[in-house]
Amino acid sequence: MAQSGLARSRPAQARSRSGRSRPSQGRRRASHSMDAVLTEAVALLDEAGEAALTFRALADRLGGGAASIYWYVSNKDELLDRATDHVVGAVLADIEKHAATDDPIADLRAIATTLFDAIVQQPWLGTYFMRNTDLQVNALRLYEHIGQQTLRLQLTPKQRFHAVSAIVGVVIGSAVDLAQEPPPEVREGAVDREEYLHRWAQSWRELDPEAFPFVHEIIDEFDGHDDADQFRAALDLTLAGLRLQAGA
Repeated sequence: MAQSGLARSRPAQARSRSGRSRPSQGRRRASHSMDAVLTEAVALLDEAGEAALTFRALADRLGGGAASIYWYVSNKDELLDRATDHVVGAVLADIEKHAATDDPIADLRAIATTLFDAIVQQPWLGTYFMRNTDLQVNALRLYEHIGQQTLRLQLTPKQRFHAVSAIVGVVIGSAVDLAQEPPPEVREGAVDREEYLHRWAQSWRELDPEAFPFVHEIIDEFDGHDDADQFRAALDLTLAGLRLQAGA
C-alpha cells in the first residue's frame, strides 16, 4: 500500500484545531460544508476524472469563489485524498452491513468483491486508495476490516500482512485494468469489444504453435473472455492459496 502522502511536509498555510485551513485575515467564511465540497468533488471525478477536478470548477458547482474551498482543504492532493475517503466510507458502510459468516475466506471474498465493484464504477478511486492514511481514515478502517478476517486464520503476522497485501493488490490491479479507457476503435464505435478481442485471437492463431504452445492452448478462452470473471478467478486463486496456508 502506497503511503507517499505520509511523508509530505505540512502545508505552509496555517491550520486550525479543527483541521481546516485558516483563511487569510479578512476572507469571508465559506457558506457550504465539507460534505458538500466532497460530494461535488466526487461528482467531478466521476464525470471526467482527476483532470476535471479544479478548485475553480468545484467552486462553480458549489456557487462561490475558488478561495472558499481553502476553508476545507489546503491543496488538490488533500482534496483527492478526502474525496477518496468519502467514497470509501460508503463502501465500508456497505461491507459492514453484512454479518461475518463461519468462513473467514468467504468473508474476505465478499469484501474484496464489493471493493472491486466500487473501483470499477469509479476508476479514479484505485489511484488514490490508501495513499495517505492520515487523511483516509475510512480506507485505513477498511484495511483493518480485511486484516481482521485473517486474525480468524492460523497464520503468522508476516503471512497475514502478505495475505492482505495480495488481496488488495488483486482487487485494485484488476479493477483499474478493467476500468481503463478502451482502444480507440472500440471507443469510437468502429468495432465492439468482442470483435476487437476476436481480431487479436485470430492473429494469435496464425502464430507458430511450436513457438507459442501456451498461447494456442488458451486462444479460445481469451477470445471473448469476461474481465470480471478473470478478476474472480484471480481472487479465488489467491484465497485458495491462503486457505491452504492456514490449513483451513
